[in-house]
Amino acid sequence: MAGMQRMVGTERFNVCLQSGGREGTREDWDLICSAPTFEEGFALLVEEARKANWGDWSLLVLDSDRQEARFRVVNSWESIYQRALGVTWGSSYLAGKLAGICSRLFGMSCWAEQTAYQVAGDPWDEFFVRPSDGTVEREVEDLVRMDAATRADLAVALEKLRHEVSERRQTEHDLREKLEVIRRQDEAIQALSTPVLQVWDGVLALPLIGTIDGRRAASLTERLLGEIVRTGSRFALLDLTGVEIVDTSTADHLLRVVGAVQLLGAQAIITGINPAVAQTLTSLGVDLSTFTTQQNLQEGLRYCIQEAAPARAARTPPRRHGR
Repeated sequence: MAGMQRMVGTERFNVCLQSGGREGTREDWDLICSAPTFEEGFALLVEEARKANWGDWSLLVLDSDRQEARFRVVNSWESIYQRALGVTWGSSYLAGKLAGICSRLFGMSCWAEQTAYQVAGDPWDEFFVRPSDGTVEREVEDLVRMDAATRADLAVALEKLRHEVSERRQTEHDLREKLEVIRRQDEAIQALSTPVLQVWDGVLALPLIGTIDGRRAASLTERLLGEIVRTGSRFALLDLTGVEIVDTSTADHLLRVVGAVQLLGAQAIITGINPAVAQTLTSLGVDLSTFTTQQNLQEGLRYCIQEAAPARAARTPPRRHGR
């Protein structure tokens, strides 16, 4: 890139980079559209950019009435690259990406103006995006008319730049595929780490192991509730034998799981609470007397069978004895 910048000059170089960024927004826009709102979709894109080492992106202002937006990026790949070279060209490829996204959002051509430069000492790069009648082609024509640069030189540089943009786009595509594989593997690991087992007629067991964070709690709650509905189970055994440490967050997630089970008309039984966990829960203000608890999974299953016996007997028709 440094060679092309020297060949065509910084202004042409930046125009071409912004053009490449604008053209590479189709997959970004598809990801944004997968969410209910633009803000939520952009948050998904921010996470993808962070994983791809594109820096930390944030949306500062989105004015739909004026069709303007302001973005902030910390440690973009262009800033890191330019710091290594000791130059200040600006993050034009990223500016083009943001302009392309806003063009799709507002339904009209937009242009991004960089207003802060991290490579020049600012704490971040900042971009102001708004509608513009200008096009990349017009910008190039204006630059060619401004000095004696030949169209041949510019054409060569553009071709090289298109090649680099194409390679970067392929790299992005490959990275997205790898991230998708990682996501599927993560889902499989989550499923294996929180198995929902049907241990008796109408009785499900959920052995919990390790730390229960918000993401894992949401996953196991969804799977447990789905199995309760699918099997028509009346009891859910939450076995904490494998949980050695409980903090405020874990206790809160546990209470939410129990409450969700009860909302479906099933009964949650907590088993396998060791003394340290019981002491921690008590110190956190959790009243264990409001829960049905059993010493271990075996005792919990015995409790469920005993509780279900009267109902099962009531449903069983009496036997008729012949004369």
